[in-house]
Amino acid sequence: MPFTATRRSMLARLLVGGAAVALPELGGAVWAAAPAGVRLSDGTLTIDYDRAMRATVAHRGQVITPRAQPEALFLAGAAPLGSFLLLDHREESAAGPHGRGRRHVLRATAGGRVEQMVAVTFLDAFPGLALYEVSYRNTGAMPLAIAGWRVATHDLTAHADGVWTFAGASYPDRRDWVQKVAPGFEQRNFMGMNASDYGGGTPVAVVWRRDVGLAVGHLETSPRQVALPVAAQPGATRIGLSGDQPALLAPGATLTLPTAFLMAHTGDHFRPLDAYRRLMAERGVAAPAIPESSYGPIWCAWGYERDFTLDQVYGTLPKAKALGFEWAVLDDGWQTAEGDWKLNPAKFPRGDADMRAFTDRIKADGMRPRLWLAPLAVDPGTDLLRDHPDMLLLDRDGSAQNVSFWNAFTLCPAYQPTVDYFRALVRRIVTDWGYDGLKLDGQHLNGVAPCYNPAHRHARPEESSEKLQDFWKAIHDEAVAANPQAVVELCPCGDSFAFHNLPATNNTPASDPLSSWQIRLKGKTFKALMGPSAPYSGDHVELSDGGDDFASAYGIGAIPSTKFTWPRDTPKPMEKLPPGGFVLTPAKEALWGKWVALYREHMLPKGQYLGGLYDIGFDKPEAHAIAKDNVLHYAFYADSWSGPIALRGLGEGSYALVDGFTGRSLGTASRTRPTLTATFERALLVRATPVARGAA
Repeated sequence: MPFTATRRSMLARLLVGGAAVALPELGGAVWAAAPAGVRLSDGTLTIDYDRAMRATVAHRGQVITPRAQPEALFLAGAAPLGSFLLLDHREESAAGPHGRGRRHVLRATAGGRVEQMVAVTFLDAFPGLALYEVSYRNTGAMPLAIAGWRVATHDLTAHADGVWTFAGASYPDRRDWVQKVAPGFEQRNFMGMNASDYGGGTPVAVVWRRDVGLAVGHLETSPRQVALPVAAQPGATRIGLSGDQPALLAPGATLTLPTAFLMAHTGDHFRPLDAYRRLMAERGVAAPAIPESSYGPIWCAWGYERDFTLDQVYGTLPKAKALGFEWAVLDDGWQTAEGDWKLNPAKFPRGDADMRAFTDRIKADGMRPRLWLAPLAVDPGTDLLRDHPDMLLLDRDGSAQNVSFWNAFTLCPAYQPTVDYFRALVRRIVTDWGYDGLKLDGQHLNGVAPCYNPAHRHARPEESSEKLQDFWKAIHDEAVAANPQAVVELCPCGDSFAFHNLPATNNTPASDPLSSWQIRLKGKTFKALMGPSAPYSGDHVELSDGGDDFASAYGIGAIPSTKFTWPRDTPKPMEKLPPGGFVLTPAKEALWGKWVALYREHMLPKGQYLGGLYDIGFDKPEAHAIAKDNVLHYAFYADSWSGPIALRGLGEGSYALVDGFTGRSLGTASRTRPTLTATFERALLVRATPVARGAA
């Protein structure tokens, strides 16, 4: 049955707050005969259920949550399903895609009308993490109108230093993915659409104190319309997994919830996301092989905006090449319209021949051409929309979904003609036009709404969002089949990247960061989700603090990227240019060149990003570390800092310390003397190189 906005809002609060009204209780004799409870543990994570299926969570013996009901089923109307009675528990060995472990199955009942099955599996290879398989069976005589559910919902008790959170949801305000939890904080973290063109994400939420944290997520191999709410409570922070899609459960029928996980951990969000990445890889969802070309520094023509001229691009290529940039990206403006993707005759009057001459010129200048494209967007008035209105994604009311930035509509990625159209377009771009890569751009790329277009004959409306990953995989595979070194960059502007799209991209940017802080926190997140050597770029450096903060990209192992212009800025910019514009001045040229040279010398993206060494929330100054070729590269960030800095992760012996940017000696350090006293503003890079035994 449909929900009104008021009822849906009320249900969301119930799912977060845990209010419940019990069904008639079983007799006292039944309660007396029930097990007193059961303790589940792998030695790191302990979940202690009582006979009413209320639980506490402990990490290494320390209880970190109060006793509450972590799993619940909610009925439509005035009777949320509340009290459950534990009937029995069995323990068995487990083996599967994640290796060996121990599986606990708990069976409970709510008034004899609904049977709850909670299977909790501890994995030998993932200490501190438990998998949850939860289902509800209607054991009564009447159908049950299900309004929602929750799984693994717990309150992490407060700490004097506060709590931080990571959320993988996407919002149109492009908020930070990592935030401090303030009083009154509440974020639903819905994995569907949170605006017509902002949605999807990574289905994991994390809350952590200085000493311990909790992470919750689902492990389904395609996106689900679920939420991972995080909310401040008196003396605690609540986290969990919930859903509010209505369902009618017939007598004898079973509702199976998405497979979930709960993890107790130390440090920030890196370790839980790294564990999530490895679990999903074992389930078949993993980043693709990364070509060497993915690590090349990037110059983008977007500094000239949509009204660029070919002469502007040609004139800038020698500067970009001399500074060490390898990629030349032609951005928005080459096409007649989003959707038709025909060549703009004012810029390419001979059509395909002119475009091929353009890519040949870039290659002749020693660079690789990459082309901007916004798939799944179609402008009103285009030939594609006139000839193929059947491609549109339509909502329940038959309305198209807006893509706000381009005043466009969204096409359905789960409709085969849409897939075929874009596969053919990619073949043309790579094979006929000669491009070595694609920049796939737009806030609408990350997730799409359920599709009700009758022409698509979807088995369920949610197929559109669940098969978005297949659409991107088709694009990636088409490009790589045409050119094995092709780069497929996915840039869902401002969204929290959708993990299920990762198998379709071999290059990820900071995606329109609003600050240097976002560049760094996104970099740490991507290193967890794609692997420690992820090919991540800081996006155009002009989007960083001051427009020149290469240090934020370099220090986290990101690829340098810029949109500088030369010898002058575009004469009619769409928006007011920043002070000094984007033009490459002599001072900028010296600075840009030095950073790119450092990048090419050390190639930190190919190193091992050590995301567990420092906590991005609590450690001051903010710190990151990368190991490469037996050298440790540290990066520290603060508006201003003067005092000791911890150098974590040092091995045996002594290390010579130098400033990573200037080369100035900073003394020595060792595992027994792992502290450097330093004064800096904005950033300090430290390179620690082992000193050979016997060296002076």
